[in-house]
Amino acid sequence: MSTLFAHLQEKGQLKQDVYDNTLQAFKTLKETAEKTALLFHDSKVDISGRVPFEFHNKSTFEFEIRFGGDVLLFMMHTNVFEFPRAHELFKTTYLREDKNRSYCGIINIYNFLGDSFKYNRMNDQGYLIGRIFINKDNHYHLEGKKELGLLYNNFENDVFDDPHAENIMVSAIEFTINFDLLTPPYQAVQQISVYDIRTTLDNMQLKTGKRLGFKFQADPKPTD
Repeated sequence: MSTLFAHLQEKGQLKQDVYDNTLQAFKTLKETAEKTALLFHDSKVDISGRVPFEFHNKSTFEFEIRFGGDVLLFMMHTNVFEFPRAHELFKTTYLREDKNRSYCGIINIYNFLGDSFKYNRMNDQGYLIGRIFINKDNHYHLEGKKELGLLYNNFENDVFDDPHAENIMVSAIEFTINFDLLTPPYQAVQQISVYDIRTTLDNMQLKTGKRLGFKFQADPKPTD
């Protein structure tokens, strides 16, 4: 029994350390987002007041920033996960030296259209543009679309801190600004029901998403 209890203590302490690091990283991201919104307002670039940049603290594990016509939603999962053995990170010396480094907390970053929330369009779609993994050493790895995934993939050396939080925030906003709403294929929207037409705009059932009707897959890895 003593071996069992020792194993329970070891695994429980590991997961608690990971959780604490992830929560602190999330708080750092939240503070960075709030500071970014204040800097935007202080910059006076939006003289007309038509391009908002707003920070909203939703809960301990959720916050959002709204800018232009977009929303970036940051959500921390309260559980701890382990990378599967087939994951490419297990090819690194960093994880081979210490398997416990593969246990991570996760912070997800979703992009939605601002109007989806404004008009309560419940069928609209958002996209996971990145997710941040934090381990017991406070090292982090970011999986994401395009430059997000390419810039922040040095798990062995990258320690999550204020400068890294700021860089991730800037990259996520920049990616979202360039991630434009495309016209869906004609065939995807050529039919509409009477119900959809009769429903008010606030409850419209027509789906809207930046890539609705298009395949939205992982970007191919760059070739040498």
